[in-house]
Amino acid sequence: MSLITLIPLFPLIGFLINGIGFNIVPKNLAGIISTAAALASFCCAVVLFMNFSGEVQIAKVFDWITVGKLNISMSFQIDQLSLLMLLIITGVGSLIHIYSMGYMSHDAGYGKFFSFLNLFLFFMLLLVMGSNYVVMFIGWEGVGLCSYLLIGFWNKNTNYGTAARKAFIMNRIGDLGFLLGIFMIISHFGSVEYLDVFEDLGHGTVAGDKTIMWITLLLFIGAMGKSAQIPLYTWLPDAMAGPTPVSALIHAATMVTAGIYMVIRSNALYSLAPETLHIVGWVGLATALLAASIGIFQNDIKKVLAYSTVSQLGYMFMGLGVMAYSSSFFHVMTHAFFKALLFLGAGSVIHAMSDEQDIRKMGGLRKALPITFWTFLIATIAISGIPPFAGFFSKDEILAHVYEHSPLMWGLALAGSVMTSFYMFRLLFLTFFGEFRGTKEQEHHLHESPLSMTLPLMILAVLSAVGGFFNVPHLLGGDSKLANFMAPLFAHSHAVAHAADESLEKTLMIISVIAAILSAGIAYYLFIGKKSVPVADSKVAGLQKVIYNKYYIDELYDTIFVKPISALSKFFYSVIDFLVIDLAIEGIGKLVKGLSSEARLMQDGRTGVYLFVMVLSIAVIIVWTLKDFILVGFK
Repeated sequence: MSLITLIPLFPLIGFLINGIGFNIVPKNLAGIISTAAALASFCCAVVLFMNFSGEVQIAKVFDWITVGKLNISMSFQIDQLSLLMLLIITGVGSLIHIYSMGYMSHDAGYGKFFSFLNLFLFFMLLLVMGSNYVVMFIGWEGVGLCSYLLIGFWNKNTNYGTAARKAFIMNRIGDLGFLLGIFMIISHFGSVEYLDVFEDLGHGTVAGDKTIMWITLLLFIGAMGKSAQIPLYTWLPDAMAGPTPVSALIHAATMVTAGIYMVIRSNALYSLAPETLHIVGWVGLATALLAASIGIFQNDIKKVLAYSTVSQLGYMFMGLGVMAYSSSFFHVMTHAFFKALLFLGAGSVIHAMSDEQDIRKMGGLRKALPITFWTFLIATIAISGIPPFAGFFSKDEILAHVYEHSPLMWGLALAGSVMTSFYMFRLLFLTFFGEFRGTKEQEHHLHESPLSMTLPLMILAVLSAVGGFFNVPHLLGGDSKLANFMAPLFAHSHAVAHAADESLEKTLMIISVIAAILSAGIAYYLFIGKKSVPVADSKVAGLQKVIYNKYYIDELYDTIFVKPISALSKFFYSVIDFLVIDLAIEGIGKLVKGLSSEARLMQDGRTGVYLFVMVLSIAVIIVWTLKDFILVGFK
């Protein structure tokens, strides 16, 4: 069995062991099995990466579907993109598994939780390793299923169940678009294999081809669902309902990156569809701004981070829209480091605060949680785009490409970056600085998390601090290692974005950094200098109330879609179901049953009556049989 096949196999085995025997496998052993499976996959991915020759490798597991000339195999493709995704998924995923062993140690569903984590990892690996769109779609649907299971893991809470259903249903909307895109690929190219499709594009396909435009648009609808872009983004903030390690896994290393991965994988198609790229870029920008503005006024520590994820995904799509594919992936990588760190840090805070998530009831936690504080600080600086931490390099690289495409888009994106810095430092200051605002009981129980939780925080803090140096641009004396490594992926693309000249790029970088630092300074002035604390929900008013309530978009969706569908369902139940199904179909059965009930009364058990009826029946049969002969005789 090849090393390639082992990578998804280990999490699948872990899922089967813990899933089948979650009531049998000892609690501690369940966590060890799942974590060992994730680490084994990571080790295989590292070995594969270290021995990668630069040539695409295809590992066929078995032939799956053959219809006419169409042959779809269950096979894996190893190249630069899949290798990097494997390292991120298994590396960050392993750290989240280790963290979960401490965070979920007192949970009754411990074994079941770890089986779901392994299943999530398996499907995500399938998604990024598949050599064709159908295998990608299997993984795509699998992570959707696992998100439902994990978001609603604490299913005794009806709100968590509602959040899980919301995520599942909204993703099905996007998945329909993705599926239709695959059908169009089969119809147009006669294959779903990446290598075949991209090779065929070089045979006369020109930019602006309408078929390619529709294919890419449909694929992007799928990406809008998985990667939470307008209008299919509202499920992701609610996805924080599940256990905090789930939030870290979904928001950082797995599900939400699927849409970005799919567009980068399909870069040859998107580079021939400028209309689609225009839509991708502006949808990404609108999502980044909308989510960032909402994040400013949120008071739930996980909800702030959730809207931050939606906003950062918007930046990635903005980069894709201007064909800065490697820059967008660079931000996927750095975001995986600092967003996983932020969510796991939030989990450490919630653990210490006895499940309290409202930052208005926190404050001064840096003394009781020193490791959590320092690692959270590093992640906050990284996501804010302040050098020399990871987010500075990846975010500014995207902004430089965006400026070349549209200075207006760059200005708006910079505004979103300023908001990001403000709400993240607001979160940091309200949580870790000032006086403690919780209860005496909470203050008494404040303590740093165990090593199983703080060790992943420290590792991710290092990655968040130095991760940007994987792709230092020439401007800053680097050699853009990541971009050069990924360059062969774009061989079939007709054009890939190039950043502005170095002097202009340096100016843009300085402006961005100054804006982020000033925004952090404003947050410091408000929440440290003036010791401001957000008001109670009942006192929120005006524009702040609109933003705090997420622009009432959930309520809008409820009015436009949920209530009409509910009313239609009630109509079908009370009218169609009752009048058509119950009366027309069940009514016939009731009629036969009623007649039979009456007819049975004729059977009174007296032999004489039975003989009389039998003789009478025979006479009637004889008369009916001889009726023609009798009629002729009368004539």
